[in-house]
Amino acid sequence: MQKYKILVLDDDKLVTSSLKSLFMLEGFCDAAFFNDPIEALKYLEKNSRDVIISDFMMPQMNGLEFLSKAKEMYPNASMILLTGYADKENAIRAINEVGLYKYIEKPWDNDELIINIKNAYERSHLIEKLEQTNKQLTKYSQNLEELVKEKTADIIEMNERLSAIINNCADGIILLSSNGFVLDVNPACELLFGLSEEILKTKNVNDLFEAKEIDWNEVLSSKDENLLREINVINVVNGNKIPVEISCAYILAKSENEQEKYVFVIRNVHFQKEMDRLREDFIATLTHDLRTPSVASIQTLEYFLNGKLGDLNEKQQMLLKTMKKSHEDMLGLVNTLLEVYKYEAGRLKLVKTPFDFSLLLDECIEQVLPIADSKHQKIEKIYKNLDSAEVLADRNEIRRVIINLLGNAVKYTQDGGYIEVKAEIESNDLHFSVKDNGEGIYKKDIPKLFKRFSQGTQEKRSISTGLGLYLSKQIIDAHGGKIWLESDKGKGSEFFFVLLDSVMLKNEDKLWTV
Repeated sequence: MQKYKILVLDDDKLVTSSLKSLFMLEGFCDAAFFNDPIEALKYLEKNSRDVIISDFMMPQMNGLEFLSKAKEMYPNASMILLTGYADKENAIRAINEVGLYKYIEKPWDNDELIINIKNAYERSHLIEKLEQTNKQLTKYSQNLEELVKEKTADIIEMNERLSAIINNCADGIILLSSNGFVLDVNPACELLFGLSEEILKTKNVNDLFEAKEIDWNEVLSSKDENLLREINVINVVNGNKIPVEISCAYILAKSENEQEKYVFVIRNVHFQKEMDRLREDFIATLTHDLRTPSVASIQTLEYFLNGKLGDLNEKQQMLLKTMKKSHEDMLGLVNTLLEVYKYEAGRLKLVKTPFDFSLLLDECIEQVLPIADSKHQKIEKIYKNLDSAEVLADRNEIRRVIINLLGNAVKYTQDGGYIEVKAEIESNDLHFSVKDNGEGIYKKDIPKLFKRFSQGTQEKRSISTGLGLYLSKQIIDAHGGKIWLESDKGKGSEFFFVLLDSVMLKNEDKLWTV
């Protein structure tokens, strides 16, 4: 039940007594009744009321004066004036002056009076709720204003920082439209091209870069980040051709009316490439110079072992053989380093000739067979369609790959193990594989094996240089083929390579194109 807080003022005690009885019947248990307006005002100083009812004609103070004072204390309270017919005009005037909610003429209808009191109560509480809501809205508005100011200041500061980073970045930055036209550039980009921002904004991406193997339409239709290499920029001021790498990123359109954009970050890699070239030249020179003393040492040791410089006892022979083997291993490493350098520098030219692949395989197997026999390993050969065709490739380089794969299989397969060598001609492609039942390799380690200086896996480090498989991949890649490995730990490994479009029938009258 709602607790109606009501105050009734009337100088006629009969009226207040009858209203008190009526209110008790209606359940208005929190009602205060007064016959003196001064006492009523004192009460209001300490007690709030939702509905205040007052008679108009009273000796000390009329109803309008009383309700005006009560209104000052409780602006949201609903004021009801009880008036006779003769005072009706004053009551109407009070509605505007005092903010009167209602005037009720005497004599009143009890039901109508109760309804008006209930409506007045609801009005008072509705006004109070509206005021609270307005205060909250005002507070939210003020907070929102402050929040907007803070965020705006943060955005301005962020934009200033971003602008400073872009303008002072050593890399060139270009903003492009989806159709490749330049929208904006940073100062480093102007220096790189030797062109002003105004001129660069008239250019298309096809006008800016030298890149034979790059389709810019494809780049600008991709939503993925790309790193583009082997690209040159021509500086129009000095005419220099500058090698660059470009990081491309897609910028999502914020609305349907806004076009998609791309940002290119252009890095000058001239110094990096020059340092790489100097380092590789140093390695090539060093390894080349190491060959001469290595060959001389091997030949000298050979003279001793052949007895041309006198007889040797068993211990001397064993010691010299060990020294010779070490020098041969070192010479092999030097030769491998030279080969790697030549492939990476693009200085090695393949000498492709047609040859019988089965004969090459037999030679390679014969070379590793003594080591396999010493470990009691079985090597099985499976050849398909090799007799009727020849392979066009650099025989010496392919031989190097096969020896490396066979050598690894023998080395990493346990005593008494099994090795399968398979070669097959299918259409115009040569398929080759070496399979063993050795330790196998964890799948997570497989991608590392074809990298330069990779030495074993995370759990086991190899004593090799880590160049064998790397060089093998360089050789197969140079032939336009593919090389890969399939392996599971504890289940052995199988290395594959394929030479694509490299086969012709022996009796076929075909002109080979090298």
